[in-house]
Amino acid sequence: MSDLQQSAVPSGLPFAERVILVGSDEPFRWLAADWRDFAAARVTSVAYGMLFVVAGFALSYGLIVLGLTYLIGPLTVGFMLVGPALTVGFYAISRDLESGRRPSFSRAFTAWRANPAQLISLGLLQVVFLVVWVRFAAVIFAICFPPTTLDTQALLNTALFTTDGNTFLLVGTIVGAGMSCLAFTFGAFSLPLLLDRRAGALAAVVTSAVAVILNIRAMAVWAGIVVVLGAAGLAAGYVGLAITLPLLGHATWHAYRGVIRA
Repeated sequence: MSDLQQSAVPSGLPFAERVILVGSDEPFRWLAADWRDFAAARVTSVAYGMLFVVAGFALSYGLIVLGLTYLIGPLTVGFMLVGPALTVGFYAISRDLESGRRPSFSRAFTAWRANPAQLISLGLLQVVFLVVWVRFAAVIFAICFPPTTLDTQALLNTALFTTDGNTFLLVGTIVGAGMSCLAFTFGAFSLPLLLDRRAGALAAVVTSAVAVILNIRAMAVWAGIVVVLGAAGLAAGYVGLAITLPLLGHATWHAYRGVIRA
C-alpha cells in the first residue's frame, strides 16, 4: 500500500477516520481485482446480471405500449442513478470469494437479508431519486415540445435538429449530470458498507460522501469508469449489462475494501 494510503486523513468531516486516502491509479487496481472475481464466478455473476437485462427490456416495452417512448432515454440515464442498488448481489459474490466460500445465486439474490431494513430503505431512496429524475424529464419534455404525438423517428429528428429539441437535450443533460453526481457521491460506498456491517443508512450515506470528497481525484477516475462501463452495457441494447453490471459490482466491492477502513 502506498504512503498516500497509509497517511492520516487531515479532516474534521464526520466519519473521516473511517476513510483511507488512495491515489488516482487505484481504480484500475479495483478493476483488475474485479476481473478476477468475474472469472472465478462467471456463471453466477452473468445469471444475476441477466435479471436486470430482462427488467430493462420489460420496462422499455411497457413505456412503448403506454405511448411514453420519450421516457426511454431518461429512464436509461436514470439507470445510472440507481445502479448501485442493483449490484448488492455482486458484492455478496465478491465477499464469498474473499472468504474462500463458493458463491451461489441464492445468496446473491438474498444478499439484502444481511441488513434488510437499512438496505431496503436506501434502495427505496434511490428508486425515489430515479422517479424524481423521470418526472423532471417529463416536465422538461412538456415545456420543450408541442403537445403532439411523435413516433420514435420523429422524436429523434426533433430532438437533434430543432431548437426546442436541443434545449431539451441541453437542460436534460445538465439536470441529469447534477443528479448523477449526487447519487454517485452518496451511493459509492454506502450499499457495500451496509451489506458488510450492521450500520445505519444515514451513517453509511455520510461515510460514502466523505470518502468521495476526501478522494476526489480517484473517485473522479472511478466515476468515469462507471459511466463508460454502464454506457457500454446500455448501448448493447441492455444485453451488455449481463457483463458490465457484474464488472461494476465486483469492482465496487474492491473499491469499498480499498477506501473504507475495516
